[in-house]
Amino acid sequence: MKSAIELKEAGVWYKKKAPAFRTEKFWGLRNISLKIKIGETLGVIGGNGAGKSTLLRLLSGILDPDEGKVFRKVRNASLLTLGLGFLPNLNGRDNAVLSGIMLGKTREEMTNLLPDIIDFAEIGDAINDPVRTYSSGMRARLSFAAALKADPEMILVDELLGVGDLQFRKKSTQAMKEQISSEKTVVVVSHNEELIEGVCDRLVWIHGGTIRAQGSVEEVLKQYHEK
Repeated sequence: MKSAIELKEAGVWYKKKAPAFRTEKFWGLRNISLKIKIGETLGVIGGNGAGKSTLLRLLSGILDPDEGKVFRKVRNASLLTLGLGFLPNLNGRDNAVLSGIMLGKTREEMTNLLPDIIDFAEIGDAINDPVRTYSSGMRARLSFAAALKADPEMILVDELLGVGDLQFRKKSTQAMKEQISSEKTVVVVSHNEELIEGVCDRLVWIHGGTIRAQGSVEEVLKQYHEK
């Protein structure tokens, strides 16, 4: 099966404040080699600060590697995380349209999709309010709905399926399962092991900015719990 994205010894570093007004190089990711196959659902686990979100930003193209290579075979990848890319002073309607345009949709296509987006996000008339007035749950629902309806080739989900009330979590998880069954390429970052076991074909464990293990969900979860 062909790869959607391949990383070869990729790394990303940040500047970190040090004593005496100096800055030091901090590696958020280092020596990451990973192939994600077209139609695969890959899970990513790890503790806070392990580098999971940095990995998703690298896969999406938001970040470029500071070392190594990234080979992308997909035209568009949507990163679903809390309010990423939303402009706080614009209303939900305009933000939803803009997020779709960034994925290659036309303004007309996204405008036609708005009724479905509003219905799925369950935010009603708040779609006309500035996003800065939204709760985190409302931003998450709108972000998920807009990306889902824009139908990108690849979906990258950063803990978003755990946001919102129980009803919306069930609906978003079911929608994600439908995307998976349609052979969409999906990467899911989650602490929810039940979700990972239920939807993922393969699992990667990130620790300290490096890959500690990758393989079957069962094998990697076993290693993760034995750490």
